[in-house]
Amino acid sequence: MIDTHAHLDGSSDAPALLERARAAGVERVITVGTTIDSCRAALELTGAEKGVYAALGIHPHDAGGDEANRLGELRSLLGHERAVAVGETGLDFHRDYAPRDAQRRLFEAELDLAHELQKAVVVHTRAADDATLEALESFDGAVILHCFSSPPLLDAALERGYYVSFAGNVTYPKAGDLRDCAARVPTDRILAETDSPYLSPQPVRGKPNEPANVVHTVHALAEVRGEDADELAARIDANASVAFSLP
Repeated sequence: MIDTHAHLDGSSDAPALLERARAAGVERVITVGTTIDSCRAALELTGAEKGVYAALGIHPHDAGGDEANRLGELRSLLGHERAVAVGETGLDFHRDYAPRDAQRRLFEAELDLAHELQKAVVVHTRAADDATLEALESFDGAVILHCFSSPPLLDAALERGYYVSFAGNVTYPKAGDLRDCAARVPTDRILAETDSPYLSPQPVRGKPNEPANVVHTVHALAEVRGEDADELAARIDANASVAFSLP
């Protein structure tokens, strides 16, 4: 089993989290960098822990500051053998922590990096469906829609062959629309993640999230899809291997 999106760089004891994950059957984790410093921390963790890979990017929340001017450093870090994707990157017009034009410029620059380096791109999108689709229209690599939370985006995502990744919020009682989406995603395009330490699944809601908890999300996905949980976990693991070009 794999957790395709976790923010381990912010943990005070990532090795303990990974030990609990392995005990739960989660043998691989993709840890995510969102600033240059967190990207460096993510890469350090990949060298210290078995089964850990890194997605490296500059988050749209930081598009209006100095981080957006460090793309040269990001490009260098992405050359690391354990760096498997660009991101998370994208657009967030819900919180608007950075000007929208700055977010667009940064997103396009990171998409250019992903194209140049032939890496997948991990996309954060909130309240920006149309702008996200427009930016991605000419991108020819693997696209992972991280923490999928926008049902109106699903039809276009499926038509374009994007990977759709579900986090713990798909397990929440009021998230029936997300579960409906999860039931529609083709078997070879579905992924699961924790987005830890955020969005703990319903059985452990209220506690900090961690990679071990992806098992709860996989079980919820299997139930809504009418599939065996173990078989779905294996399918998601295989999908991740293709999407991120994992060894």
